[in-house]
Amino acid sequence: MDIQGFYAGQIFDAHEYLGAHTVAEGTVVRAFAPAAVGMTVVHHDGFQSEMKRVHDGNFWEVWIPDLVDGDPYELRVYLPGGGYQDHIDPYAFGSELRPAHRSVVRDVTRYEWGDAKWLANRTPHIGEPLNIYEMHLGSWRKKGGEKAKEPIDEPEFWYRYDEIAEPLIDYLTKAGYNYVEFMPLAEYPSDQSWGYQGTGFFAPTSRYGTPEQLMELIDKLHQAGIGAILDFVPVHFAVDDWGLRNFDGTALFEYPNNDVGVSEWGSCNFMYSRGESCSFMQSAANYWLDAYHFDGLRMDAISRIIYWMGDPARGVNRENVAFVTRMNGGLKLMHPGCILCAEDSTDYPGTTKAPEEGGLGFDYKWDMGWMNDTLDFFKKTPEERKDNYHKLTFSMMYFPNERYLLPLSHDENVHGKATVLNKMYGDYWNKFPQARVFYLYMYVHPGKKLNFMGGEFGQLREWDERREQDWDMLDYPIHDSFAHYMAELSTLYLDHGALSEWDYYDPGFTWLDCNQEQRCLYAIERKNAGERLVCVLNMGGEEQKDYELSLPDVETFDILLHSDWQRFDGKTEEGKEQVKLKKGTLTLTLPAFSGVLLKVYGKEEEA
Repeated sequence: MDIQGFYAGQIFDAHEYLGAHTVAEGTVVRAFAPAAVGMTVVHHDGFQSEMKRVHDGNFWEVWIPDLVDGDPYELRVYLPGGGYQDHIDPYAFGSELRPAHRSVVRDVTRYEWGDAKWLANRTPHIGEPLNIYEMHLGSWRKKGGEKAKEPIDEPEFWYRYDEIAEPLIDYLTKAGYNYVEFMPLAEYPSDQSWGYQGTGFFAPTSRYGTPEQLMELIDKLHQAGIGAILDFVPVHFAVDDWGLRNFDGTALFEYPNNDVGVSEWGSCNFMYSRGESCSFMQSAANYWLDAYHFDGLRMDAISRIIYWMGDPARGVNRENVAFVTRMNGGLKLMHPGCILCAEDSTDYPGTTKAPEEGGLGFDYKWDMGWMNDTLDFFKKTPEERKDNYHKLTFSMMYFPNERYLLPLSHDENVHGKATVLNKMYGDYWNKFPQARVFYLYMYVHPGKKLNFMGGEFGQLREWDERREQDWDMLDYPIHDSFAHYMAELSTLYLDHGALSEWDYYDPGFTWLDCNQEQRCLYAIERKNAGERLVCVLNMGGEEQKDYELSLPDVETFDILLHSDWQRFDGKTEEGKEQVKLKKGTLTLTLPAFSGVLLKVYGKEEEA
């Protein structure tokens, strides 16, 4: 390891030196703890192996001949003020299953990968479709039949990483998703934190199996043509005494001042004015992309990186900004095909610009404004929507500023917010046509897509990490038809380049009509070099008859999708849609809460 680079916060491979590494006939354990007055590794039946200071005296090392792959261990740190505290190894590659918390020796170099072709061809999808299925691995499906529907958190009800691969691949393929995003899988002590308050930044959570079993899951996803993104948490960590907090008796990873050292979630904020913390997190990010072949990282709470405590009024945290810019730049050099996403609700400029252009270096920024405005619009009555008509047009005023991704994440399905379907105005039956036109608008709008599990079949119950999704909803025809609608819409998105290729290129999107406030009608054109699509949306509660849209250069059209088709539980019979074209004028009659997607052809094109 480059020691000076470690101190300067410039390296991405600290984990290759620090941590527990299996060697011939044993394991070498190394740690960084400058303030410690002594360190031992506590392993078999409480036996302690004394660590020795190495290099400049801030690092500790010991070779333990009988410590092998699969063995638990912890670091006993003797404190400058007297006494000791047992800690996990910050760079450990494995962990015990909670509530136990010791580190576990894991050899992460043995798995034989079969995804070389995938890795050679992957891209950030800037000009390609990116349809992401966000999921919590432990509550997507559970073992146990009827009992799995109850709130349970016993380990025997979780599927292992390798066990879930086949059903997950089958489901994603049929549902039209080409990427899956896993909520945090780095080890964490409390189920209720969902992984956002971590302790083991290099250790896949033991809830679902071993590192090799996670590798098998990612490998199989890749061989099936599905990418994998990991939800990554670089801002803060759990406060457990045995974790990173006060690791060597001092605030080694976190701020010493609680005013900026404790987050709004009660966790410890990483202090990136320390090069050692920068090297730690840069190495963790690189590790997941390298060792586990993840295709990207969705980085949580980036507003707390940019601004002090996430508050723009407190000003920009320039050292944090320098850190994330350097980290993203380095990751893109090492993994040019990876995807880096920022979960950030601020208007900080340049989030998706390259570092050499003065930006933060992310590929995508979550469009929280689009999400909030759109969901708020659909909560309103049809009459109120007339006065809020431009909530759905506002996003395109700022959209060119960044490369945006449209997120409907887990955060929109918990804490009394209601699921996406339940956010729709009106009674149970009226929610479905609104949800269909809502998602059609989402998939026609520029920007990559992300949906949280359950939304694709109209989950009614808010997400609970202790319960599997309500799969029995698919026994109800209206939910089953909604699931088929979402799968067809997703597949159209993947198959038609006009919906994604020019997402971030002005000619790719045009408002054909966004001045129908009283009728709540919108008309949109999406195109690329070889295809033109037109979508007309009726967001109001009344049928709109004989709406005319001028398309002077269009000769004919095909209907790709109508959200009110009978097979989606609508009332419109296929082949009898009221859509006509005459002398360059498209005339439509659209039922309440419905939309139609057309592929249109000019004089020189053939249908």
